[in-house]
Amino acid sequence: MLLPVLRRLAEMLFVMLGISVVVFGIFFATPGADPAARIAGRNATPQVLAQVRHSFGFDQPLPVQYAKMMDKLFIKRDLTSFVNRGQKVIPAVIEAAPVTLSLVLGAAVIWVVFGILVGVAAAATRGSLLDRGLMFLSLVGVSMPVFWVGSVANLLTQSRWHNSFLFHWVPGLGYTPLTQDPWMWFKGLVIPWITLAILYIGLYGRVLRANLVEAYQEDYIRTARAKGLSEARIMFRHALRTSLITFVSMFGLDFGALVGGGALLTEVVFNLPGVGRLTYEALQTLDLPFIMATVMYSSVFVVFANAVVDIAYAWLDPRVRNAS
Repeated sequence: MLLPVLRRLAEMLFVMLGISVVVFGIFFATPGADPAARIAGRNATPQVLAQVRHSFGFDQPLPVQYAKMMDKLFIKRDLTSFVNRGQKVIPAVIEAAPVTLSLVLGAAVIWVVFGILVGVAAAATRGSLLDRGLMFLSLVGVSMPVFWVGSVANLLTQSRWHNSFLFHWVPGLGYTPLTQDPWMWFKGLVIPWITLAILYIGLYGRVLRANLVEAYQEDYIRTARAKGLSEARIMFRHALRTSLITFVSMFGLDFGALVGGGALLTEVVFNLPGVGRLTYEALQTLDLPFIMATVMYSSVFVVFANAVVDIAYAWLDPRVRNAS
């Protein structure tokens, strides 16, 4: 058991190293890329450009620049913004991480529960009106962009119907920490949770339904029926368990990407100061230290989520467990 864990940790470090080199190379080694020119401004004189290069260390060889940035980012942890010189990168990311975690965890609970309900209900009644209706609604959910759903939700809950009995409880845009006021934290995230979850409910429901329909054609389902097992037991004990493999794989990738900043649009629309919004602001100003930090933060979650998915495979599918 120890050897696979060590191998996974080594793979994580290798992936993070590769990502850091690629991101650093895009902003420093790409022909025409001059971070000093972006920091100094469009009309900067050659003297100012030279001063900026020396001040930020851009006049040193690229390997030296990369090593110093990684040292400040991971060892000393005192890397500061290129735009706001007094702002440290690591504390800002640590402060933004709970906001993103709160958003993604709540949305994940909603889309997993309703995705399973939609997939199971559609597969159990395949070919019926309920099946077609659920698949139609799932397709609608998949087709609606998150930023559009969020904008419509804000229009209804913050403007048009804010004073109605439906949405009078919805607070203004922003984020209230869980430790400060749990009830305000919950109320402020309900609409963002639903907005982010709508897309994934439709996607996961359709995928699970397809896997369940395929599983019902397998020999072990026929054997279970021949033994006289009930349809409910066949569904939840046999068909659903093996059909969840694809579901879990998708969840691991999506959850890792969203926690790593993939919920950017939702955070921007609802004014949530999470990692996604931090990345968005850094990209607008091309603030390389923040971009490096958020990308590395994202890579950790994506690789870790993949490791958890591999472990979940062994529990869901005995064939994987026996092969290992």
